[in-house]
Amino acid sequence: MKFDKPEAVIFDMDGTLFETETLLRSVHARLFDTLREEGLYVQETPPIEQILACLGMLLDDIWRKIMPESSEAARRRADDLFLQYEVEDLEAGKGSLYPGTAETLSALKAQGIKLFVASNGLECYVKEVAKHRGIAELFDGLYSAGEYQTLSKVDLVARLLQDHGIEKAWMVGDRSSDVEAGKRNGLLVVGCAYAGYGRDAELDGSDALISSMPELLELVKE
Repeated sequence: MKFDKPEAVIFDMDGTLFETETLLRSVHARLFDTLREEGLYVQETPPIEQILACLGMLLDDIWRKIMPESSEAARRRADDLFLQYEVEDLEAGKGSLYPGTAETLSALKAQGIKLFVASNGLECYVKEVAKHRGIAELFDGLYSAGEYQTLSKVDLVARLLQDHGIEKAWMVGDRSSDVEAGKRNGLLVVGCAYAGYGRDAELDGSDALISSMPELLELVKE
């Protein structure tokens, strides 16, 4: 199946462009060790699988889900530590893009398609991933819930489309929030079935599914 070439393609970051698990395992352990050392969290570290299953959610919602008895102070401190440790590890060279991601983005750009990121993550994290993995210059905009203080990805994508006057775009992501953001903004949705962080039904409603990032190029009708 092929679709008419879009004016723009909007990508989620975690589980779509960036293989988050390659960064998150060390960050996750350090974060909860620090929270316990500071007396903000007294229980055992939640399994990494719990936080991976929450990727795509707003950070505050993630903390409420994986440490439901936590205080607001603990959740705010977790925000700070999460960002600090992620940036430190990115600077140290940890964390990988999915295979073929940079090449796919470059090929889309060469076709005159505008590229964007719309992520529920923190502003600095989204920009640091793009910077340290060498893809920042390929994007026309990096939008994050952290920067624009949006309450849902639907709102974030709507803001992006309005800011750039875009009428025909694709939404590419791995979570139900990406499908919803695309559909409610009238976009074609491509579901990324390779991350495996979500539930089997996560991508229901997508117009197409891809099992690797380079497959996205096969959907573009010249």
